[in-house]
Amino acid sequence: STLFFLSLSPPSPSTLSLHASLSPFHTVEHGFPHQPSALGYSPSLQLLAIGTRSGAIKLYGAPGVEFMGLHDENAVVTRVHFLPFQLELVTLLDDNSLHMWTLRAHKGVSELLEIGRFTLTGPPGYDATTLQKRKMLLFIWPVGSWGAAPIGGFLILPVGFGGRQVRLVPEDYIGRRNLEHVETLQENPVDPNQVVIGYGRGLMVVWDLEKHQARHRGLFLNNQDGCHRRQLESTWWTEDGGHILSSHSDGSYCRWTVGGQSSKDEEEKSDIPYGHFPCKAISKIVQLPTEEGPPFLLFSGGMPRASYGDRHCISVIHGKTHVALDFTSRIIDYFVIRDGDPGALVVLVEEELVVIDLQTEGWPVIQTPYLVPLHSSAITCSHHVSAIPLKLWERLLAAGQLQITHYSPKVRPPASPSGGPWPITGGQNLGQDPPQRDLLLTGHEDGTVRFWDASGVCLYPMYKLSTAGVFHTDADPNDNMNQCSEGEWPPFRKVGCFDPYSDDPRLGVQKIHLCKYSGYLTVAGTAGQILVLELNDEAAEQTVEAKIVDLLQGQEGFRWKGHTRLDVREEPVLFPPGFQPFALVQCQPPAVVTALTLHSEWKMVAFGTSHGFGLYDYQQKNSVLVKCTLNPSDQLAMEGPLSRVKSIKKSLRQSFRRIRRSRVSLRKHHVTNAAKLQEANARLEAELAEMELAPVQRKIEARSSEDSFTGLVRTLYFADTFLSDSSHNSASLWAGTNGGSVFAYMIRMPSVEHRADEPITAHPAKEIQLMHRAPVVAIVVLDGHGSPLPEPLEVAHDLARSPDMQASHQLLVVSEEQFKIFTLPKVSAKMKLKLTALDGSRVRRVGVAWFGSSRTADAGESGLVVLTNQGDLNVVSLPSVKMQVQHPCIRREDVSGIASCVFTKHGQGFYLISPSEFERFSLSARNVVEPRSLVEVPANATAASKRRAAPDGASADNGYTLRLRQTDRQTDGHTHSITPVWPPVLILLILSLQKRQEGRRGHR
Repeated sequence: STLFFLSLSPPSPSTLSLHASLSPFHTVEHGFPHQPSALGYSPSLQLLAIGTRSGAIKLYGAPGVEFMGLHDENAVVTRVHFLPFQLELVTLLDDNSLHMWTLRAHKGVSELLEIGRFTLTGPPGYDATTLQKRKMLLFIWPVGSWGAAPIGGFLILPVGFGGRQVRLVPEDYIGRRNLEHVETLQENPVDPNQVVIGYGRGLMVVWDLEKHQARHRGLFLNNQDGCHRRQLESTWWTEDGGHILSSHSDGSYCRWTVGGQSSKDEEEKSDIPYGHFPCKAISKIVQLPTEEGPPFLLFSGGMPRASYGDRHCISVIHGKTHVALDFTSRIIDYFVIRDGDPGALVVLVEEELVVIDLQTEGWPVIQTPYLVPLHSSAITCSHHVSAIPLKLWERLLAAGQLQITHYSPKVRPPASPSGGPWPITGGQNLGQDPPQRDLLLTGHEDGTVRFWDASGVCLYPMYKLSTAGVFHTDADPNDNMNQCSEGEWPPFRKVGCFDPYSDDPRLGVQKIHLCKYSGYLTVAGTAGQILVLELNDEAAEQTVEAKIVDLLQGQEGFRWKGHTRLDVREEPVLFPPGFQPFALVQCQPPAVVTALTLHSEWKMVAFGTSHGFGLYDYQQKNSVLVKCTLNPSDQLAMEGPLSRVKSIKKSLRQSFRRIRRSRVSLRKHHVTNAAKLQEANARLEAELAEMELAPVQRKIEARSSEDSFTGLVRTLYFADTFLSDSSHNSASLWAGTNGGSVFAYMIRMPSVEHRADEPITAHPAKEIQLMHRAPVVAIVVLDGHGSPLPEPLEVAHDLARSPDMQASHQLLVVSEEQFKIFTLPKVSAKMKLKLTALDGSRVRRVGVAWFGSSRTADAGESGLVVLTNQGDLNVVSLPSVKMQVQHPCIRREDVSGIASCVFTKHGQGFYLISPSEFERFSLSARNVVEPRSLVEVPANATAASKRRAAPDGASADNGYTLRLRQTDRQTDGHTHSITPVWPPVLILLILSLQKRQEGRRGHR
């Protein structure tokens, strides 16, 4: 993808200084991380960390506090561990590399930096956990032999079972291979010198780190009820240190008493929560006490294998309350935030982050202020609106509040006028308040349009509009997945909003246009439906009638092979407060709407498909104009995007015909003289060399009029300009097609007094056919000053100056291959800029933006931002038509990102870097949205830990320095050799040859 910045006014000294301040920034990522693989949490720093399968590490605290790091290795992050009361964290990758990161303060803002790495020897599969008060590394190998190493010297201290301990273990457990891999390791919360080591075959050992031996009453064997050697999955040491919980592969868990009066530690309780039928493994178990009342017991898995083996559940038991939280995708990990009693359960699943309020009756879900799954239904389009008026903003917010009543009332996002704080509160958000209110609208496959607050770092959900209620679908309106029947067992409760399944793919939203001044919204879909909606603060029951528009205009010889149109409900429909539809246009054939624009001042909507375009008056609910652009050879345009039978034979036939024609042409000009052939090759090489010297001045390849989809409408544009003569301006509609055609229609508007009675008429005024038939991507009309015409109602609200109607206007037509300026009203070519063919540049996205100067508040200029398929950002001056600067922006291989890109009116842009994440970038140094936050060592940290957190990375007085492989890093233009200093804690590293089978165990 290539981004071009085209200045639409002659260069001036202020313009040149403004151009110098332009540079692209990738500022922040919005949405949910793609393919998460690890979860970490620091109770002392109040920070959440998520690792991904692509090697990214992301930290989140209070809303607006965000950090991101990326490992050099493209490996999966398997573990994330924060170091207590310090600003460091450790990540473990599946390639056995260990990485240390720190939050280092720089110019008053924290930055996430990697300060060291170490590669562990042996097969992949290490695990890690962090203990509080030890100063050594403990390595445990898969066959039961293990050793300890002080952090400073890497002196391996062999540790093993003594004769007395061996006598306590049955004979079939003794031996290197019989113990199997180490499955779990937990520290005693009361005595940090003790850890419990759990082996795969069910043996658990309480090990004394000081005496380097197992405790006398510290061996536990899982062989109850004849189920000898149940596979161990996880352990949990209760806070009082008196009990250990173990969970197993058969869906059971056991409670063990530690240090009792008897000569032997015994199993106190064993239970299979969901019956004695075969159950899946309980992969993790947690028990947390409360100040008053019974403890909370939480465990993941354990569902009956035959009936509910495909469910992803976490069971929460508190006294007589028992709920099985049913999530929408596979569980990665979870933890509990505590403030005295357990307060919130934070669960990371593959497609979203779910937070449960454990202190409110019913345990409702907490709405998250970030990490919201943008892809709860697949994103199909997006639309950005800048500088939203306060009145419209408040009405949208009020309508959105009515949709989140099922969320926890204690915690609301910052946009909400009521509610408590978000439970994760780490760091300080130092960013300034947004200068304006911005909206990002996303259209989805299930027919919904979601409104997001895109003013700052966090992308807050504000309001959701569903268009499915207008049509008959297969969905049952009374179906509520969150409710479970009385007495159902297990007691499921559906949680999470990720729902990738659509009731009808024809509902998919393809185009959106919102007028922020009038509150009118138009939404177009996959089956040729165009809805016009108006914002209403009260619920209303009304019938929406469809206006059928035949874009073929009765042409014969065409038969639509695609999907049928949606059936409109004939009965009245109750629409909740918010945007409510009052007009519906249905295109025939029901093809995908490819272009859409709204003019709220004239109260008209223009729409286009692969068959033609039309103009609709939504005040009188009349069709004003219908134009068929279908070429007789466009048979593929009659199949539709959802047709499962593509014309493969026709494509192959056309390919063979092209090959045959080229061979015939070669035979006609065949020369047998070898000398003449060499001479021709030499001339060809010389021509290629000449093209390389002048890449911009190249010949554009002409396209055949027989190419498919030449009649597809790519862009529509309303303008008040001069069409008939240079003294009378009039309303007009411009349309550009895939075949390089531009149609201009003059619109005759009645007077304001008779607007509701007299019909609007449209007459053809101009038609342009580009010589090379390149698809027309955008059309812009420039006023007498060379500035783009303002938006509808923008001048009426005193937010833009009136366009210059004295001097002549100009028409800018942007095709995939060139930019061409025509004079109006004669429509004569004035100048053009051709893109080079050496890099295969093609224009993909175009947007008009205002670039304010970073030095002078009132200075600025309008520009045309153009995205192509190459990945470079270019500034092109007009009318001189010269390239000014060039910068890389988006990877050329990122085709989906290019297709999803949307520009703002103030020099910013969004594009999808994954199905669930938007990357935000800024083209102007004046308008940059990026996280600025500071994380400090908590006040209750020790003096030593405070010294360890010094920004210069100086070592603490304990002198423990890990000899890591030194790595050269470049920071601020200087190269440094890094020898990271590890904090005085114990990090346990477990090597297991069978840890790679974690995915297999997840399917038990």
